[in-house]
Amino acid sequence: MTNRHHLLVHGGTFAAVGDGGDISGVRGGGLPDGLFVSDARHLSRWQLTVDGAVPEALTPVADGDTARCVLVPRGGRQEPPAYTLFREQAVADGAFVESLRVTSNRPVPTTVRLALTADADFTDQFELRSDFRTYAKTGATRSRQKLDDGVEFSYRRGEWRSCTTVTAEPAPDGIEETGTGARRLVWTLDLEPHGTAELTLRVIARPHGDRRARRVPRSPAAVNEQLLALEGEFVEGVAFPTGWPELAAACARGLADLSSLQVPATGPDGEELRVPAAGAPWFLTLLGRDALLTSLFALPYRPQLAAATLPALAAAQATDVGTDSVAQPGKIVHEVRHGELAHFGQVPFGRYYGSVDATPLFLVLLGAYVEQTGDTELARRLEPHARAAIGWMLDHGGLTSRGYLVYRADQGGLANQNWKDSPGAICSADGTKASGAVLAAGAQGYAYDALRRTAQLARTIWDDEVYAALLEQAAADLRDRFQRDFWMPERSFPALALDGRGHQVDALASDAGHLLWSGLLDKEYGELVGRRLLEPDFFSGWGVRTLAAGQPAYHPLSYHRGSVWPHDNALITLGLARYGLHDEARTVAHALVDAATATGHRLPEVLAGYGRDSHAEPVPYPHACVRESRSAAAPLALLTAVGGA
Repeated sequence: MTNRHHLLVHGGTFAAVGDGGDISGVRGGGLPDGLFVSDARHLSRWQLTVDGAVPEALTPVADGDTARCVLVPRGGRQEPPAYTLFREQAVADGAFVESLRVTSNRPVPTTVRLALTADADFTDQFELRSDFRTYAKTGATRSRQKLDDGVEFSYRRGEWRSCTTVTAEPAPDGIEETGTGARRLVWTLDLEPHGTAELTLRVIARPHGDRRARRVPRSPAAVNEQLLALEGEFVEGVAFPTGWPELAAACARGLADLSSLQVPATGPDGEELRVPAAGAPWFLTLLGRDALLTSLFALPYRPQLAAATLPALAAAQATDVGTDSVAQPGKIVHEVRHGELAHFGQVPFGRYYGSVDATPLFLVLLGAYVEQTGDTELARRLEPHARAAIGWMLDHGGLTSRGYLVYRADQGGLANQNWKDSPGAICSADGTKASGAVLAAGAQGYAYDALRRTAQLARTIWDDEVYAALLEQAAADLRDRFQRDFWMPERSFPALALDGRGHQVDALASDAGHLLWSGLLDKEYGELVGRRLLEPDFFSGWGVRTLAAGQPAYHPLSYHRGSVWPHDNALITLGLARYGLHDEARTVAHALVDAATATGHRLPEVLAGYGRDSHAEPVPYPHACVRESRSAAAPLALLTAVGGA
């Protein structure tokens, strides 16, 4: 049996375990295994043996908020298993809890030697990425301290301190060195005929700077109760469509996932907030674009996400120019990291501003939030931040000098800084990458919407008619320019981007659907685009492909050049509905809901672009986030766009 990884997520903590509940500490590749908190691996080994041998999974871990499996000793038909081991695991905030129950299957007294090998390597997540980069850690040391009921692992590098504490109840009979730095906790269990023994193991992870007093739940069952209560709060009160149970199930699953994807953040006045993380495993942190789109999708149903996201991003808004961080005054942060490498400046992502679209999306969400909730106080409080964001768009962003929002590849950071941020994503139909300064189409739509919504705030809340008129004129001018410069009349479709020379980057891409969502296109152009996105080269049957098939640049297993992204399709569906293309909107919505139904009602971050006509089930993208906030919120956007149709 292939040893898969199973993800357990709670706030800023996640664990990835194998089919039998073990953590092997394998580096590189796809999903990392271990216990992770604040971008660091706080458990790198967690391996169980019984009588010196690794048991096999009779019932492997299944997907869920709690990992449960049943293990037995390896053997054949002639000798029934001497014991059965029931293993249950869960994560809480900064903690991992496991219960073990060993049951004898023999009619006579039995002695079982159970051992658990544990280690914590405190590896930064960026070291575990598939690019296999190495980072110097001069002066770093690890230590282990034996406790009465377990062991504590510590890590030190300069002022950086972190530790992992493993305790057991009952306490182990012994703690052995392994020669590798790991420690082996050992129990000798004397079982009565058909008797049972139980152990509980608790792990507390303390990242650098974390001095909170933690109360670790007493058992995985207690953690599960907490998670169910939290999920219930998120789902409660949402009116799901009764005539479309599959969409209702996808909405409920998405809300439950969003409840576990909340991570701590701080507002402008130091207030503590909980905001949507981008996704697990690699992005269990605040990403501006992701949190904004997630909050927009959920706004009619869970406005508290927007109420937290907006001040959190305002607090992290850039005030100065930063070369490594790509910061510029007024710019909204793209990514926030808390790990060792970010702390020491070895990666630029402590606060990284390499996003051309987070800033306009911040303004879009602020305007939409006020319109949805009537909460004018937040708009007054964030007025300086909103004006600074507009200032960035007009100045550093390029609207005044270039007529469009512009980005340039960041050496050491992101080559592309729109939502399609992989290196080759912005390309011509033949696959040639865009060169020079890039003017991505979708970002211009966001800018247009941001200008219009902020003008409304200026007129109705800030009492600044002159500023409102200035922004409205800027929006109208942007719309006129865009349709002149980006529209490809021979294809009746907008270009994906303009390159540094102002030439059209002519790939046919799903970003055109974002222009419908933002309302940038005239009605005639918008209807042409909307119907084109439903033609077979674009529409796979599971959704609209990021790049239309048949172009040399297309690849169904490329991250952004032929795959199907649920959040991308959610924006497209909202845009189709905006332009009155309701049949097309329902077609895309039904395709996404069918994909969710085929995957346990949970939409992944991204699907492969293979057509439904050639494969009756959605093909997963091999390196997708297992849980992703934009995809979790996408069914809510579908509900907004098409209702229960």
